[in-house]
Amino acid sequence: MTLSRLALAALLCTAAPTAYAQEAAKTGGPAVNRSVFASDTIRSVTAVTQVFGRSQNVTAAIVEFSAPLSAAALTPSTFTVDGRTILSVKATATPDLDAPAADGPYAIIQLDPADEGSATFAPGVDEAPELIVTLAAPVTMADGSTSAPSETGIINTRTRNLIVDDFQPFRFIDPVTGLSLDYNLYIPSGYDPTQTYPLVMFLHDAGVTGSNPRRVLQQGLGAVAFASPEDQARHPAFVLAPQFPVPLANDAGQTSVYVEMIPRLLDQLAGTWSVDRDRLYTTGQSGGCMTSIALGVTQPDLFAGTLCVAGQWNPAVVAPLADDNLWVIVSEDDAKAFPGMTAIMQVLEENGAKITRGSLDARAAP
Repeated sequence: MTLSRLALAALLCTAAPTAYAQEAAKTGGPAVNRSVFASDTIRSVTAVTQVFGRSQNVTAAIVEFSAPLSAAALTPSTFTVDGRTILSVKATATPDLDAPAADGPYAIIQLDPADEGSATFAPGVDEAPELIVTLAAPVTMADGSTSAPSETGIINTRTRNLIVDDFQPFRFIDPVTGLSLDYNLYIPSGYDPTQTYPLVMFLHDAGVTGSNPRRVLQQGLGAVAFASPEDQARHPAFVLAPQFPVPLANDAGQTSVYVEMIPRLLDQLAGTWSVDRDRLYTTGQSGGCMTSIALGVTQPDLFAGTLCVAGQWNPAVVAPLADDNLWVIVSEDDAKAFPGMTAIMQVLEENGAKITRGSLDARAAP
């Protein structure tokens, strides 16, 4: 019996990892070249990421086995993960991080987010989430059989981005300028169009200006914090995170044309979804903070409240904000924002605003 070249190629592509493939995977080079995608024991590895204050890190691996594991059989020493510290391991019946330990086909491996190389997106870091998981010790299956350790690590072929994946991407075409604006929108779980919901808008800083709309969600907690399960349980809300292709504001007190588009975007969203126009909120950091202030000055009735983080603006024009609800966070070490926001507060106070000041000795987590 003979096979055509095409049929032979198909057989090679669909076969399980061969001894040749396993040996080739040990020769080094890029991670994908020294690992395999699956084995007879492990079907897949999913890398799980979480966004922190300054970065997005890989914090867990979900390992899917070909048969159920015994919940009592797993310990951190059952696996190794290249370059990572394993904090805990459990078997589960579903691929959920918070699932209880039980006999099942999934192993949930919690990883130390402080590990060097854990970050996938941070200042100066832009990496694809990548893990190589190796079964380092025999493991007992739920039926009492034993699976032997693997000779070659399994690289993740899937990624789950906590909270980030709960946002949906959209594009707004501005009817006035004709410009397009990509944005991320979190829609409250169990959305009911017969109810109205508040909307929180996060405006990013200059650090993620560009064409990748997911960067605004990965840069820090500015957007994803409001979409967290804990916050949504207390206050169901839409969360809007636009991605701007150019900087929004500068130190000369100028704003780009995209700032003029924001109210029209909000108007479209309120006409499409059950958004309460009286409960629109804005927040932003650095340039996003400056833009929030600028919008408040020109349209003092647009937002029900503004959370200002590390920004400033021309104090000579901020008097219209005196009747607005503002919460301002700024570091005393910020040579521009601290004196700038202090001057703004003075102007607002002179125009009848009630100002409450406080200080906190805080250190950001890594």
